[in-house]
Amino acid sequence: MQKQPIVVFGIGEIAELADFYFANDSGYEVTAFTVDAAFVKQDRFRDRPVVAFEEVAERFPPDRFGCFVAVSYAKINAVRTEKVAAARSKGYRLASYLSSRASVFPDFELKENCFILEDNTIQPFATVGANVTLWSGNHIGHHSTIEDDVFLASHVVVSGGVRVGQGSFVGVNVTIRDHVTIGKKCVLGAGALVLEDQPDFSVVAPRGSERSPVPSTRLRNL
Repeated sequence: MQKQPIVVFGIGEIAELADFYFANDSGYEVTAFTVDAAFVKQDRFRDRPVVAFEEVAERFPPDRFGCFVAVSYAKINAVRTEKVAAARSKGYRLASYLSSRASVFPDFELKENCFILEDNTIQPFATVGANVTLWSGNHIGHHSTIEDDVFLASHVVVSGGVRVGQGSFVGVNVTIRDHVTIGKKCVLGAGALVLEDQPDFSVVAPRGSERSPVPSTRLRNL
């Protein structure tokens, strides 16, 4: 089966990972990479051309190529959201990646510019918006809604009936209790246990483990 050619926005680690996943587990083939002209510091990345985003439509026209924006949660997902809108305005169809090792059900709708990695479980009646990144190993409970432009790091537990608002970032090992609503552009830090609704722009940042004043060389029973 012939793969559909796409251009990836980005030349960082996420772009490298996206290229790997698309090459090994999708119907897409990455033909080139693109970034804003001010950030073009090399003419090739992973042995394919890097072109200025301002010129990409001329060299890789949107009637022949799709696009995927491989950008992190920078500025609470605003950078990725802006680049998705810019690619759409150029006429590109936004590709998505859904791992063959993710668990989804037949009624699941994969929307544009999503990046859903291995070992995600998305239960029945849960919905995932556009431009959402689900890193590996998350649980999205039944009847939950992940709104557009959200980034979930690994091993997040979203219980049933939860809503995660537009543009929010959810760190590793966060647990959200059932029927909790997270507002837009919230930041839930690693390991947070969220038991109640959070208004827009909330930050939940649990304190990290403190380092012992005793060095490891003085631990006798280890």
